[in-house]
Amino acid sequence: MFIQTEATSDPGTVKFLPGKPVMPSGTAEFTDIDSSAASPLARRLFAIDGVARVALDADAITVAISDAEDWQVLKPAILGAIMEHYVAGDAVIDGAGKEPGGNGADEEEDEISAQIRDLIDTRIRPAVAQNGGDVIFHGFEDGLVILEMVGGGWAARGGIENMLRHYVPEVTGIKDYLDASAKPGLSTPEAQVIQQLLEERINPSVASHGGHISLVDVTEDTAYIRLEGGCQGCGMANVTLKQGIEVEIRRAVPKITTVLDTTDHAGGSNPYYEPGKGGVSPV
Repeated sequence: MFIQTEATSDPGTVKFLPGKPVMPSGTAEFTDIDSSAASPLARRLFAIDGVARVALDADAITVAISDAEDWQVLKPAILGAIMEHYVAGDAVIDGAGKEPGGNGADEEEDEISAQIRDLIDTRIRPAVAQNGGDVIFHGFEDGLVILEMVGGGWAARGGIENMLRHYVPEVTGIKDYLDASAKPGLSTPEAQVIQQLLEERINPSVASHGGHISLVDVTEDTAYIRLEGGCQGCGMANVTLKQGIEVEIRRAVPKITTVLDTTDHAGGSNPYYEPGKGGVSPV
């Protein structure tokens, strides 16, 4: 059995192509061993220390490792686990019904969600994969398609939204699955102005290198943003944040005096973590 590997725009994520069918239909994603209870293949992979995420689709097994790990060390173990799975003849997903990770096909899934899922699986994901990215469907609520964008998927965000709205009239927009929970600050007039600024001026600029800036929340005089896609991990993030994004936001909304880049949502009275220096190319 020969397993091919394919790099993605995220250095911590690699696609493994076993040359055999992986998922008979739909997709599945697992973020830890607990969520992989119904997938023998995912369980084998999470048994390897350092595996942080496993995503399955029709013909690929996408594996992400934690930042502290080295692909040179883990890749042989991952290849071995995939080969052992196929040699053993185990099922990829046990049972029927909804696949784990929020991405499987539900027998009771409504017609609109089923249409969106089919469009993503047959048209959008293959196109995005050519740039080393991926798009994972997490649900459809109140006209918004909740998606997880991986790697180069961010560069295609505008095109993805336009295609979904064209083929499914009920779709009014898309939302990052990380922002699916309601935040009152995002409904304020200040947030609406910032969101419009991001969509019309800033994101078209950073999209040229696969980047995207999301507004996470607005509280009093502070706007919280997240750097995604090609922006994440770029060495110019702090420069871009201070000299580009923050200047634009403060000019558009004088009430905002601070713009923070959030990379982790911790609990407690201070729910946002401000990283040190990271970033994107200047806009």
